[in-house]
Amino acid sequence: MTPVADLSGKRGLVVGVANETSIAAGCARAFRDAGAELALTYLNDKAEPWVRPVADALGADLFLPCDVRIPGQLEAVFDRIARDWGRLDFLLHSIAFAPREDLHTSVVNSSAEGFAQAMDVSCHSFLRMARLAAPLMTEGGSLITVSFYGADRVVENYNLMGPVKAALEASVRYAAADLADRDIRAFALSTGPVMTRAASGIERFDELLDRVRERTPTGKLVSIEDIGGIAAFLASPAAAPMSGSVIYADNGFHTTA
Repeated sequence: MTPVADLSGKRGLVVGVANETSIAAGCARAFRDAGAELALTYLNDKAEPWVRPVADALGADLFLPCDVRIPGQLEAVFDRIARDWGRLDFLLHSIAFAPREDLHTSVVNSSAEGFAQAMDVSCHSFLRMARLAAPLMTEGGSLITVSFYGADRVVENYNLMGPVKAALEASVRYAAADLADRDIRAFALSTGPVMTRAASGIERFDELLDRVRERTPTGKLVSIEDIGGIAAFLASPAAAPMSGSVIYADNGFHTTA
Protein backbone atom coordinates (compact mmCIF):
# COMPACT_ATOMS: atom_id res chain seq x y z
CA MET A 1 0.00 0.00 0.00
CA THR A 2 1.27 3.47 -0.87
CA PRO A 3 1.80 5.50 2.31
CA VAL A 4 -0.85 8.20 2.77
CA ALA A 5 1.37 10.28 5.06
CA ASP A 6 5.04 11.06 5.54
CA LEU A 7 6.15 10.18 9.06
CA SER A 8 9.87 10.29 8.34
CA GLY A 9 11.76 11.30 11.46
CA LYS A 10 8.70 10.75 13.66
CA ARG A 11 8.66 8.40 16.65
CA GLY A 12 5.55 6.63 17.80
CA LEU A 13 4.32 4.28 20.49
CA VAL A 14 1.90 1.48 19.60
CA VAL A 15 0.03 -0.13 22.49
CA GLY A 16 -2.25 -3.07 21.82
CA VAL A 17 -0.62 -5.41 19.30
CA ALA A 18 -1.85 -8.91 20.13
CA ASN A 19 -0.56 -10.67 17.01
CA GLU A 20 0.07 -9.97 13.33
CA THR A 21 -3.66 -9.81 12.50
CA SER A 22 -4.65 -7.26 15.15
CA ILE A 23 -5.77 -3.75 14.24
CA ALA A 24 -2.77 -2.32 16.10
CA ALA A 25 -0.43 -4.44 13.96
CA GLY A 26 -2.01 -3.10 10.77
CA CYS A 27 -1.56 0.44 12.06
CA ALA A 28 2.03 -0.22 13.13
CA ARG A 29 2.91 -1.47 9.65
CA ALA A 30 1.37 1.64 8.10
CA PHE A 31 3.33 3.88 10.48
CA ARG A 32 6.55 2.08 9.58
CA ASP A 33 5.81 2.21 5.84
CA ALA A 34 5.37 5.97 6.22
CA GLY A 35 8.85 6.23 7.72
CA ALA A 36 8.25 6.30 11.48
CA GLU A 37 10.40 4.74 14.17
CA LEU A 38 8.33 2.63 16.54
CA ALA A 39 8.08 1.41 20.10
CA LEU A 40 5.74 -1.56 20.62
CA THR A 41 4.38 -3.08 23.81
CA TYR A 42 3.18 -6.56 24.68
CA LEU A 43 0.76 -7.49 27.44
CA ASN A 44 2.71 -10.18 29.30
CA ASP A 45 5.00 -13.19 28.92
CA LYS A 46 2.19 -15.26 27.43
CA ALA A 47 1.55 -12.65 24.73
CA GLU A 48 5.20 -11.86 24.02
CA PRO A 49 5.85 -14.71 21.51
CA TRP A 50 2.89 -13.51 19.41
CA VAL A 51 3.91 -9.86 19.40
CA ARG A 52 7.68 -10.17 19.03
CA PRO A 53 7.54 -11.29 15.36
CA VAL A 54 5.57 -8.12 14.57
CA ALA A 55 8.09 -5.96 16.41
CA ASP A 56 11.02 -7.69 14.71
CA ALA A 57 9.48 -7.36 11.25
CA LEU A 58 9.01 -3.65 11.84
CA GLY A 59 12.47 -3.14 13.28
CA ALA A 60 10.93 -1.64 16.42
CA ASP A 61 13.47 0.34 18.43
CA LEU A 62 11.76 -0.48 21.73
CA PHE A 63 9.79 -3.59 22.75
CA LEU A 64 8.38 -3.32 26.24
CA PRO A 65 5.87 -5.06 28.52
CA CYS A 66 2.75 -3.06 29.32
CA ASP A 67 -0.29 -4.19 31.29
CA VAL A 68 -2.10 -1.03 32.34
CA ARG A 69 -3.61 -2.95 35.28
CA ILE A 70 -0.18 -3.38 36.89
CA PRO A 71 0.85 -0.29 38.87
CA GLY A 72 3.90 1.42 37.42
CA GLN A 73 4.16 -0.60 34.21
CA LEU A 74 2.69 2.05 31.93
CA GLU A 75 4.84 4.70 33.57
CA ALA A 76 7.91 2.54 32.96
CA VAL A 77 7.15 2.50 29.23
CA PHE A 78 7.15 6.29 29.05
CA ASP A 79 10.23 6.54 31.27
CA ARG A 80 12.07 4.31 28.80
CA ILE A 81 10.90 6.39 25.85
CA ALA A 82 12.05 9.56 27.60
CA ARG A 83 15.44 8.01 28.34
CA ASP A 84 16.08 6.47 24.91
CA TRP A 85 14.30 8.89 22.60
CA GLY A 86 13.76 12.06 24.58
CA ARG A 87 10.53 12.77 22.73
CA LEU A 88 7.39 11.22 21.27
CA ASP A 89 5.43 12.30 18.19
CA PHE A 90 2.37 10.05 18.25
CA LEU A 91 0.80 7.13 20.04
CA LEU A 92 -1.83 4.55 19.20
CA HIS A 93 -4.00 3.23 22.04
CA SER A 94 -5.67 0.01 20.90
CA ILE A 95 -6.53 -1.87 24.07
CA ALA A 96 -9.86 -2.93 25.53
CA PHE A 97 -10.94 -5.42 28.16
CA ALA A 98 -14.04 -6.52 30.03
CA PRO A 99 -14.44 -9.54 32.30
CA ARG A 100 -16.02 -12.32 30.28
CA GLU A 101 -19.00 -12.74 32.59
CA ASP A 102 -19.81 -9.03 32.35
CA LEU A 103 -19.31 -8.86 28.58
CA HIS A 104 -21.64 -11.80 28.07
CA THR A 105 -24.59 -10.40 29.97
CA SER A 106 -26.91 -7.48 29.33
CA VAL A 107 -25.57 -4.07 30.22
CA VAL A 108 -28.07 -3.64 33.05
CA ASN A 109 -26.84 -6.88 34.61
CA SER A 110 -23.12 -6.07 34.43
CA SER A 111 -21.40 -5.88 37.79
CA ALA A 112 -20.07 -2.63 39.19
CA GLU A 113 -16.63 -4.21 39.47
CA GLY A 114 -16.64 -5.49 35.87
CA PHE A 115 -17.91 -2.20 34.50
CA ALA A 116 -15.25 -0.28 36.41
CA GLN A 117 -12.50 -2.58 35.16
CA ALA A 118 -13.68 -2.28 31.55
CA MET A 119 -13.76 1.50 31.89
CA ASP A 120 -10.31 1.65 33.47
CA VAL A 121 -8.56 -0.55 30.90
CA SER A 122 -10.47 0.50 27.80
CA CYS A 123 -11.02 4.20 28.45
CA HIS A 124 -9.15 5.78 31.35
CA SER A 125 -5.88 4.20 30.20
CA PHE A 126 -6.07 6.45 27.12
CA LEU A 127 -6.18 9.52 29.36
CA ARG A 128 -3.30 8.16 31.43
CA MET A 129 -1.26 7.73 28.26
CA ALA A 130 -2.17 11.24 27.13
CA ARG A 131 -0.95 12.65 30.43
CA LEU A 132 2.34 10.75 30.22
CA ALA A 133 2.86 11.49 26.52
CA ALA A 134 2.18 15.23 26.65
CA PRO A 135 5.53 16.24 28.23
CA LEU A 136 7.34 14.24 25.53
CA MET A 137 5.42 15.85 22.67
CA THR A 138 7.52 18.99 22.75
CA GLU A 139 6.78 19.80 19.11
CA GLY A 140 3.15 18.71 19.16
CA GLY A 141 1.82 15.27 18.44
CA SER A 142 -1.11 12.96 17.86
CA LEU A 143 -3.03 10.71 20.25
CA ILE A 144 -5.10 8.05 18.50
CA THR A 145 -7.43 5.51 20.07
CA VAL A 146 -9.51 2.77 18.48
CA SER A 147 -13.29 2.79 18.88
CA PHE A 148 -16.27 1.03 17.33
CA TYR A 149 -19.75 1.85 16.00
CA GLY A 150 -21.23 0.33 19.17
CA ALA A 151 -20.30 3.57 20.94
CA ASP A 152 -22.98 5.40 18.96
CA ARG A 153 -25.61 2.73 18.25
CA VAL A 154 -26.75 -0.40 20.03
CA VAL A 155 -24.92 -3.42 18.61
CA GLU A 156 -26.22 -6.83 19.61
CA ASN A 157 -23.92 -8.62 22.11
CA TYR A 158 -21.59 -5.62 22.43
CA ASN A 159 -23.17 -5.00 25.83
CA LEU A 160 -21.17 -2.96 28.37
CA MET A 161 -18.46 -2.14 25.81
CA GLY A 162 -20.95 0.22 24.14
CA PRO A 163 -21.06 2.75 26.99
CA VAL A 164 -17.35 2.22 27.63
CA LYS A 165 -16.47 3.12 24.03
CA ALA A 166 -18.88 6.05 24.17
CA ALA A 167 -16.93 7.33 27.19
CA LEU A 168 -13.70 6.81 25.25
CA GLU A 169 -14.95 8.95 22.36
CA ALA A 170 -16.02 11.69 24.79
CA SER A 171 -12.58 11.49 26.41
CA VAL A 172 -10.99 12.12 23.01
CA ARG A 173 -12.96 15.34 22.61
CA TYR A 174 -11.99 16.61 26.05
CA ALA A 175 -8.34 15.57 25.65
CA ALA A 176 -8.20 17.40 22.32
CA ALA A 177 -9.47 20.56 23.99
CA ASP A 178 -7.20 20.18 27.03
CA LEU A 179 -4.05 19.76 24.93
CA ALA A 180 -4.80 22.05 22.00
CA ASP A 181 -2.50 24.78 23.28
CA ARG A 182 0.41 22.32 23.06
CA ASP A 183 -0.44 21.43 19.43
CA ILE A 184 -1.36 17.90 20.55
CA ARG A 185 -4.25 16.39 18.63
CA ALA A 186 -6.58 13.58 19.71
CA PHE A 187 -8.64 11.26 17.52
CA ALA A 188 -10.95 8.27 17.87
CA LEU A 189 -10.63 5.88 14.94
CA SER A 190 -13.96 4.06 14.77
CA THR A 191 -13.41 0.92 12.74
CA GLY A 192 -15.73 -1.54 11.17
CA PRO A 193 -15.70 -5.01 12.72
CA VAL A 194 -12.54 -7.00 12.09
CA MET A 195 -12.01 -10.63 13.08
CA THR A 196 -9.28 -10.21 15.64
CA ARG A 197 -8.35 -12.08 18.79
CA ALA A 198 -10.03 -9.42 20.92
CA ALA A 199 -13.24 -9.53 18.86
CA SER A 200 -13.49 -13.30 19.35
CA GLY A 201 -14.66 -12.59 22.90
CA ILE A 202 -17.92 -11.07 21.61
CA GLU A 203 -20.69 -13.62 21.29
CA ARG A 204 -21.82 -14.47 17.75
CA PHE A 205 -19.27 -12.10 16.27
CA ASP A 206 -19.25 -14.01 12.98
CA GLU A 207 -22.95 -13.18 12.57
CA LEU A 208 -22.17 -9.51 13.17
CA LEU A 209 -19.56 -9.63 10.41
CA ASP A 210 -22.13 -11.01 7.99
CA ARG A 211 -24.74 -8.39 8.89
CA VAL A 212 -22.26 -5.55 8.52
CA ARG A 213 -21.04 -6.87 5.16
CA GLU A 214 -24.62 -6.97 3.89
CA ARG A 215 -25.32 -3.37 4.96
CA THR A 216 -22.02 -1.86 3.84
CA PRO A 217 -22.37 0.01 0.53
CA THR A 218 -19.29 -1.69 -0.98
CA GLY A 219 -20.32 -5.12 0.31
CA LYS A 220 -16.83 -5.45 1.80
CA LEU A 221 -15.50 -5.39 5.33
CA VAL A 222 -12.66 -3.04 6.19
CA SER A 223 -9.17 -4.52 6.51
CA ILE A 224 -6.44 -3.78 9.04
CA GLU A 225 -4.43 -2.34 6.15
CA ASP A 226 -7.27 0.10 5.37
CA ILE A 227 -7.43 1.12 9.01
CA GLY A 228 -3.66 1.50 9.19
CA GLY A 229 -3.60 3.93 6.29
CA ILE A 230 -6.04 6.22 8.07
CA ALA A 231 -4.14 5.90 11.34
CA ALA A 232 -0.93 6.98 9.59
CA PHE A 233 -2.67 10.08 8.28
CA LEU A 234 -4.01 10.89 11.75
CA ALA A 235 -0.48 10.58 13.14
CA SER A 236 0.70 13.30 10.77
CA PRO A 237 0.38 17.08 11.23
CA ALA A 238 -1.90 17.17 8.18
CA ALA A 239 -4.74 15.82 10.32
CA ALA A 240 -4.53 18.71 12.81
CA PRO A 241 -7.77 20.42 11.66
CA MET A 242 -9.68 17.22 12.53
CA SER A 243 -8.56 17.07 16.16
CA GLY A 244 -11.25 15.88 18.57
CA SER A 245 -13.10 13.97 15.87
CA VAL A 246 -14.35 10.44 15.55
CA ILE A 247 -13.00 9.21 12.22
CA TYR A 248 -14.86 6.27 10.68
CA ALA A 249 -12.99 3.50 8.90
CA ASP A 250 -15.80 1.11 7.99
CA ASN A 251 -16.33 1.40 4.21
CA GLY A 252 -19.41 3.55 4.85
CA PHE A 253 -21.28 1.15 7.13
CA HIS A 254 -22.08 3.93 9.64
CA THR A 255 -23.95 5.87 6.96
CA THR A 256 -26.57 3.20 6.35
CA ALA A 257 -29.95 2.93 8.07
